[in-house]
Amino acid sequence: MIEKFKFRGREMFLLRDDLLGEFNGNKARKLEYFLNSDLKGIKRIVSHGSSQSNAMYSLSVFAKMRGLEFCFVVSHLNSNLQEKPVGNFKFALQNGMKIFVAQDRRSLAKELASQDDAFFIEEGVAMAEAEFGFKTQAMQIEKWCEKNSIRPDIFLPSGTGTSAAYLAKNSNLRVFTCPCVGDVKFLQDEIFALDKNSKVQILNPPKKYHFGDLKLELYKIWREILDETGVEFELIYDPVGFLTLFSNLDAFSGDILYIHQGGILGNISQKMRYERKFKGEL
Repeated sequence: MIEKFKFRGREMFLLRDDLLGEFNGNKARKLEYFLNSDLKGIKRIVSHGSSQSNAMYSLSVFAKMRGLEFCFVVSHLNSNLQEKPVGNFKFALQNGMKIFVAQDRRSLAKELASQDDAFFIEEGVAMAEAEFGFKTQAMQIEKWCEKNSIRPDIFLPSGTGTSAAYLAKNSNLRVFTCPCVGDVKFLQDEIFALDKNSKVQILNPPKKYHFGDLKLELYKIWREILDETGVEFELIYDPVGFLTLFSNLDAFSGDILYIHQGGILGNISQKMRYERKFKGEL
C-alpha cells in the first residue's frame, strides 16, 4: 500500500511494507523466496546477528511455521536481556529459537549449519535469494507509478544494503539510501558484493551514527514523526533515514517515495534503553 505522507511541511509518498502481515517490512521481501520454497530435507535453519535483530524474529516465525529448528548466534548477550527477555529476542525465544553466543558468530553459525539437513542464512538475509522478493516489490511500485502517472525517487535507510541493492537492480527509478551500520564505504562494499553494477545512490547522514547508539536527536525525530503523522517507524534505522533525507533534499529531482521497512517490534527494547538513559528528557 502506498499512501500520501507529509512531515515537516514536505509532502511525499510512503510505501507501507510494515502492513504486509505477519511477515512484514524488508524481512518479508527478503524471505519471499524461502516462503515459496519446499526446503525438502531441511530440518534446521541457522543464522547470526544482534540480539534484537529484526531478521532473527522473522526467521523464528518462519521456522515455527515450517516446523524447523532455528539456531541463532550472537556475539554478545546482555545479562539483563538474558534474565528478562524483551522485544524481538523475547518473541523469537517464544517461537522456539535456540540461542548461541560466540565472539566469531558467523563461524559458529556456519559450523552449526554444516550438516546436510541444515541451511545457513546470512546475517540480515544478505544473500542472492533475497532478490526474489524485491523483484515483486519493484513490480508493485512500477504498477502504482503507471496508474498514477508519477516517477518518484525512492529512499530507504540501509544496514547491509540488501534491500536497496536488489530494489535498484530491478527498478527503473532512482534509488537512494544511507548507511546506518558503518560508513558510506562499508555500505558501498556490501552493495557491490550483491550487485557489482549497482545504481544505488548513497547519501551521507548529517553526522556519523554508530549502529544502535542512543542519541537524543534520533529519538526526538522518531517521536516527532509519530506525533505529527500517526505512523510509527522503526527506532534505529528510520531516524537516521529521515535526518539524512531532510539534510539532502537537493539530491532529489521531484517526488519522493519513502519505504517503511517494518521492524517496529524491536522498538519495545530500544524505547526502554532510551528511557533508562534519558530519563526526564524524553
